[in-house]
Amino acid sequence: MAEHYNLSRVRELADGDEDFVAALVAAFIEEVPEDAERLRVGVPNKDYYDTYQAAHKMKPTIDMFELGVLDKLIDIQDWGKFEQDDTDVSDQLQTVLRAIENATAELKADFGL
Repeated sequence: MAEHYNLSRVRELADGDEDFVAALVAAFIEEVPEDAERLRVGVPNKDYYDTYQAAHKMKPTIDMFELGVLDKLIDIQDWGKFEQDDTDVSDQLQTVLRAIENATAELKADFGL
């Protein structure tokens, strides 16, 4: 039983095609950690543009896999988009990164990837 993600929306989108589910999981594992690394580097370096781009790209996937951190990811995205120099998103960043790491590890184990 998945603890750090939920595939109900993925399975609904796949309409019973388990190969498609596996492909979406593989895409998650390949792309989301790379974008998370962009956030990990971008936020402390105040790279607003790259942070915004990475967070914006991740939103649909984080939402579809129901990691439970979409609101925090939107905070990070908005921080980058509006160059909110007076706002600290470190806590949101750590929560998002932890959720991604947990979901990625669990997906790899559950799907043998």
